[in-house]
Amino acid sequence: MAIERFRGRHPVYWGPFFGLRGLQEEMNRLFSDFFGEVPEKGLAAVTPAVDLIDKKDRILVKVELPGISREDVEISLKDDLLTISGEKKEEKEEKGENRYYMERSYGRFSRTLTLPVRVKGEKVKATFKDGVLEVTLPKAEEEKAREVQVKVE
Repeated sequence: MAIERFRGRHPVYWGPFFGLRGLQEEMNRLFSDFFGEVPEKGLAAVTPAVDLIDKKDRILVKVELPGISREDVEISLKDDLLTISGEKKEEKEEKGENRYYMERSYGRFSRTLTLPVRVKGEKVKATFKDGVLEVTLPKAEEEKAREVQVKVE
């Protein structure tokens, strides 16, 4: 007796494209059985994780860039858009090597973040330590929060 994959029916799958959904699932299964699990964004996807933190007097951006040297990272600021781009280069493969797994991603990346407030572009500073890029963007004077006492009459 052959064992077959369970294809349960879920209310979300009902509709005019139900058959296409099943076809897509079968194609995904076929490729993952043949090539192994593939990351959602593809084999060459490099998408660094980013934290954007709003401090009292500055915006702090932290970007995880493991395996990338500071020379391979570019930072630009235009209006309220901060762009961090670069390239994670693949290590040279030695002849006679057998690779059992190759899960790390390589290639070019670019992240553009919309800043929540105006910043002083000429005072932006960046540091790179232990694979983490920190970009400090001082807030423009008019954007700093000011406390105002309001009288109720």
